[in-house]
Amino acid sequence: MSKKGKVLLAMSGGIDSSIAALLLHEQGYEVVGITMKTWDYASSGGSTKETGCCSLDSINDARMLAVNLGFPHFILDIRTEFGNYIIDNFVEEYLAGRTPNPCVLCNTHIKWEALLKRADMLGCEFIATGHYARIREENNRYVISRGLDTTKDQSYVLWGLTQESLKRTLFPLQNFTKKEIKQMAIENGYHDLASKSESYEICFVPDNDYRGFLKRKVEGLEERVDGGNFVDRTGKILGQHKGYPFYTIGQRKGLVIAVGEPLHVLEIDAATNTVVLGSKQELEQQEMTVGKMNLIKYASLPDNYEALTKIRYKDPGTIASISHAGDKLKVLFHSPVSAIAPGQSAVFYEGDDLVGGGIIERKVF
Repeated sequence: MSKKGKVLLAMSGGIDSSIAALLLHEQGYEVVGITMKTWDYASSGGSTKETGCCSLDSINDARMLAVNLGFPHFILDIRTEFGNYIIDNFVEEYLAGRTPNPCVLCNTHIKWEALLKRADMLGCEFIATGHYARIREENNRYVISRGLDTTKDQSYVLWGLTQESLKRTLFPLQNFTKKEIKQMAIENGYHDLASKSESYEICFVPDNDYRGFLKRKVEGLEERVDGGNFVDRTGKILGQHKGYPFYTIGQRKGLVIAVGEPLHVLEIDAATNTVVLGSKQELEQQEMTVGKMNLIKYASLPDNYEALTKIRYKDPGTIASISHAGDKLKVLFHSPVSAIAPGQSAVFYEGDDLVGGGIIERKVF
């Protein structure tokens, strides 16, 4: 038994989780690798070659690394759990006129729960992943901070994790940049890992065509939603669209409508199959409400708390005042932000520390 403890490591077969395995092994942990199969290519129905964390090649890469380092490796089939929760939610959110963030839900409700459950079965004190984020204990709370590599920081998708989950979580890459991880792979003879391409698509939409995915998953969807109206903020009809689920807040390209000026999607009304269009300026708003909150750094927030607020993964963030509105939060940005999309995550930061997050419920016009 290792003095450092036994850790269950989520392995995708990519460079990050592979070097995480190497680091844990060198630090003296007793490592057990596990690769979670969350979906299969046949059920996605896409037109591209199977790639990413659930492909056979990736699973084999993870297993071979475990063999080389001399620790056990398991494959965990959670396709049913994943499909019933993540994919069903993804479809339901688009059909409700919202824009979901499946990676946040997957981390919160599937991956961490699955890892902790299997960690208990295998006698592991800790779980670990290859995320670029930092974790520490402070004032009896486990706090997540941005990763050192700001270009790879993944703290945004971790806001939903509970204190109980974080108590047992290790981020082996937390003190490294991506460049350093690639160099480490080369120095240890893993040249294939260093040159391996990374996927930024949703894992179950490998061709990055979410519209095609929805059409394949919902029989008769095109016929059901085709022919709704594009309208402006006053309700004036501007033309017809191909169905409200196929548009997202802020979208400009692919509207196929000419009114003499560039238009953007401002709002989506699923009940009436209506898509509201307007100018780039109309897309900017200063208020929103946020629900399904989870706090990381603090157990509670005072009214008029100020925090840097991100409304999407690549958003640099805007300072906002946050106040309570029943079981929800009202967020007032200090300067206008563009394309607030219900269904996406609002994530709050204090410096580099992740304060918490929630799901954007509505904009306030």
